Amino acid sequence: MGIKMAESSSPRAQSPSHGEDLNLPDAPPVASGDHNDEKVADQDPVALEDLFDDDDEEFDRLASDANIPSSPPQSAPASSEEAPSTAQQESYSDSNVMQQFYARLFPFRSLFQWLNHSPKPGPDFANREFALTLPNDAYLRYQSYPTADLLRKDILRHVPSRFEIGPVYTTNPRDRKTLRKSSMFRPLSKEIVFDIDLTDYDDIRSCCEKANICSKCWAFATMTIKVVDVALREDFGFEHIIWVYSGRRGVHAWVSDREARVLDDDKRKAITGYFEVLKGGVQGGKRVNIKRPLHPHIARSLDILKPYFQQVLVDQEPFRSEAGQARLLQLLPDKALNEALAKKWSSSPDRPSIKKWEDIDALAKTGVSKTLDTRALVEAKQDILLEYTYPRLDVEVGKKRIHLLKSPFVVHPGTGRVCVPITAGGDMARAEAFDPLTVPKVTELLAEVDQYGNPEGGEEQTNGYVEDGVSMRKLHDWEKTSLKPYVELFDGFVRSLLKSEMVRVKREREDDGASGADGMEF
Repeated sequence: MGIKMAESSSPRAQSPSHGEDLNLPDAPPVASGDHNDEKVADQDPVALEDLFDDDDEEFDRLASDANIPSSPPQSAPASSEEAPSTAQQESYSDSNVMQQFYARLFPFRSLFQWLNHSPKPGPDFANREFALTLPNDAYLRYQSYPTADLLRKDILRHVPSRFEIGPVYTTNPRDRKTLRKSSMFRPLSKEIVFDIDLTDYDDIRSCCEKANICSKCWAFATMTIKVVDVALREDFGFEHIIWVYSGRRGVHAWVSDREARVLDDDKRKAITGYFEVLKGGVQGGKRVNIKRPLHPHIARSLDILKPYFQQVLVDQEPFRSEAGQARLLQLLPDKALNEALAKKWSSSPDRPSIKKWEDIDALAKTGVSKTLDTRALVEAKQDILLEYTYPRLDVEVGKKRIHLLKSPFVVHPGTGRVCVPITAGGDMARAEAFDPLTVPKVTELLAEVDQYGNPEGGEEQTNGYVEDGVSMRKLHDWEKTSLKPYVELFDGFVRSLLKSEMVRVKREREDDGASGADGMEF
């Protein structure tokens, strides 16, 4: 599959330059195991359904040796959530809690399958950079591991509050200082990533601010997922896209297609620039200046965003205040119409935003302005809709391969919530149904494991075993908790990715074979 490089929907602004790298401490040596930096040899076929059913007893040894106090029963989630207290944050990042989480619940094998693109260890994983944030806030970059087991052992040794994923390098990141020339150590590939942070909507959302979120302002994240996901699929031809909750107020997208992973930084800038529609700051003039006729991406985005805009008018009341009303009038193109609207609204200062929006067309139809350009008014209203609903991405995150991004399934130290997948495979119904306020917290999950099998639990339990074909297998601890549907979603995404990788490898082998013996290289 080739990438369909779509034409930009708006001119790209010049971004400030950033340093390519940081001079950071070397990674300590891996406890055991040899790195395999060579190209993976021909591999025996492996059934995809078997890739996620490995015997994880070695991963669960610590689970039986420590008892974590159970969390108290949780009441139904409120419609909003404020930042937790300092004491709560300390409990979420407690080393004992985090060690139990990593030992019992973190899906290391699934993470390995995703980043390795194959069931057998290879350079895509061994040469991948990991960065660990330790409990004392030390930051270890250029960590690397040949296998999932060694990654897990090192995580259990350091017990980081979180860890991040970087690119695949030309060689093992731990060996970078042994190279004769520093230029020999460079990034080869990495997923294209996107970052959404709801604080970028603080000039619009009136329900919350800073780190706080609620179901009303989470709609901005849902809008972004729907607009960006369909564009990545239809305009660029990508297929393997997963959206992951950041644990507090944001979302991360990972585009894992091989065609995306191998793109250089210039092409990544072109893709992220494709989504830069809003320009300038909130204190400036028009933030949306798009050409007509509308680019197909913009036209499609308007269709997606129209129903959400109506909800934003109700939930956020962006035009109800005097400042919001002034901003709306500033964006309309006709002076006479603006004066008539201002006069009407002055007599009812608390008029709801949705009514003010309806007033624009109602007054325009009365002929209040003899010079009104109806097309200019329609275009201005489209631009306003985009200003209040179109995705506000942190585009710098996706422009360079060296950028590190938080791993799925780590715990947000401020909220205790796990960074779970939201949706994959273009399933927008799942994205619409996602509620960040119901995402499980680490302490709740550990309590669920402890309570599993308790006859007072009210649900029929299986004593820790489940049917697996004709036999029984031991349940993974995450299968005993509310983390299960999220891991299953992630595993389904990884299976689809591995299937496409196997098809690609098979096709490449067939192409090599068709060239005959003369075309073989040794």
